[in-house]
Formats: sequence, structure tokens, C-alpha cells
Amino acid sequence: MAEIVNEVKNLEHNKKSRQLYLLDLLNNQTDEEHPITMNEIIKQLSTLGFSATRKTITEDITMLIDFGVDIVCNKSSQNQYFVGTRQLELHELKLLVDAVESSKFITKKKSVELIFKLSKLASVYQADSLKRGLYTDTRIKPSNEAVYIIADTISKAILSEKQMELQYYEYNQNKEKTLKHNGQVYVFSPYALAWNGDNYYVFGFSQNHNKVIKFRVDRIHKPQMTDNNAVPCPKDFNIAEFSKSVFNMYDTELKTVELLCTNELMKVIIDKFGKEVKAKPFDSQRFIATVDVSASPTFFGWVFQFVGKMRILSPQSVADEFKSIATEFCK
Repeated sequence: MAEIVNEVKNLEHNKKSRQLYLLDLLNNQTDEEHPITMNEIIKQLSTLGFSATRKTITEDITMLIDFGVDIVCNKSSQNQYFVGTRQLELHELKLLVDAVESSKFITKKKSVELIFKLSKLASVYQADSLKRGLYTDTRIKPSNEAVYIIADTISKAILSEKQMELQYYEYNQNKEKTLKHNGQVYVFSPYALAWNGDNYYVFGFSQNHNKVIKFRVDRIHKPQMTDNNAVPCPKDFNIAEFSKSVFNMYDTELKTVELLCTNELMKVIIDKFGKEVKAKPFDSQRFIATVDVSASPTFFGWVFQFVGKMRILSPQSVADEFKSIATEFCK
């Protein structure tokens, strides 16, 4: 009797294992352009040590469909099967691969690892099309793998609403890392992580500065989450608006600036400030955009690139500062 019970258990175990291997086979070896026949399924499962018949495979496929797997059958003299809808479609995977390859924040090593994992979500045939060659060795990539640990520490502090202690570094003229302000430790309450200009930043309240500032994640040194509760985010603080107003994340006093632009620059203004930006016609060829910006050298450099097609109308102090900087270039 015991032998019969054990044999039944083994058969049940074998059936469940066969169904899992069948699912793996269909996920990896099939797609709309590469279906597989019943005979091919039986043959491949047999190489793995599973005995199966057309009846048992049909039952297994029915079970997988009932479980929610989208298995499509092309009915013919030899039925063909393939996985239809996937959690991530091929075009979505391509977008993610492109984002990973082009990101300056993700190291070359991590890019390869992530793309390999993403390719596992497609069939082996689709995976080949994900090797799109967007990444080149000339693309600037970071070399510090610790940046992912830093980002994870920040995320945990945000979720836990706890303060952090961190140091910040820059580079000297010899391309050597040097801690800012002789290794000053910043007490920081992180609110959110954000991408800007191909870099990763964290916004939050700095007790050292007594205001909301940002840190570039890959420049943070030895961050630690403390047991102290974070300073609550100001109710009137809008991270999206703050990001748009600070060009390339330079911190200076925000000012309301009027920009006189030729009509062709409306797309540039919308790209930078959003479709809700305040704008009104000036004449048939130009319009005035009213924006809140950090009036820094980076902002002036952004205006300068349009070679007269964008002018600063007001305030006069910002316009005068722009003219002064432009004059310096002509000396």
C-alpha cells in the first residue's frame, strides 16, 4: 500500500514539474513568429526526462491558461502553440533597454546585468532584437557601483521618514575626489529622488542650509540613516516645480523672469517649463514667457545658446547681469 501511495505522489510531483518546465519552454522558446508544435513540445520535454502524451500536454496547457497564461493555439493538422501577451511586450522592453543603455547614472557593468535580466522576459528570438547596440564605449558611464547602495539607503530613509547624515565630494584640478567643506557632515531630511539632466538627485531639507536643497546621488559619500525623524516637507513645496525652476540643479534665489522669444522657441519653452507655462503674444513674430528660474550662470548660458532669439526683458537686474556676463566673453 505504501508503495502505491509513494508512486501516486511521485506522479503528482512529476506532473507539477512538467507543467513548470512546459511554461518555461513556452516563455523562452515561443512567440507569435515562432510557435511550437505538440510533437516538438513532447520531444523537448522527453529530453528533460518527462514522459508526456498529446492528452497530458493538452491538459497542462489548459491548466496554464486557467492560471492566466496567454497561450495561443494555431489550429491546423499539427496544432502550434505560443505565448501571446506577456507582462512586458517587446516594444516596452526595447524602451527599457534603451533607457538603461543611455543612462549616465547606470554603470556599464550594471547596464549589461540589467539588459540580460530584461531579455529573460522575452523569447530567445525576441531577446536578439534587444541587442540594439545603442550603448557605445564613448558614452560617459559612472564607475562607482556603490551608487546603487547609496540610492537604496536614501529610498529607505524617505519611506521611513528619517533623517540622514552624509558627506559630499567634488573633484579638484588633479581629478581627485575631495570632500566638500573639509568633510562637513550634512544633516539631511530626504523627500524624493528625481532624474534631471541625465543625473540622479535627491531633494530634501538640509539643517546646515536651513532650506530645501538637492544633492547629486553619485557625489554623496557614506550616507547613513539615523533614528531621528525627518523634518516634514513644507506644505507649499512642489518638487516638480522646483526641478523645473532650477536649471541643471544650480541653487540660487528663485526669480520671476520675463523672456521675449521668437515663436519658433515655444516648443523649447514648453519642453523646459511644461505646457502650463505663462505665455502671451508680443507681436506677430514673438511672445513673452513668464517663468520662475534660478538666475544662475547656467540659466544665462541656456539663454545665450539661442543667439538673440531669446531675450531677458525683466527684471532689469537679471537682464543687466546677463549683459555683464556676455560682455566678459567678448574681452
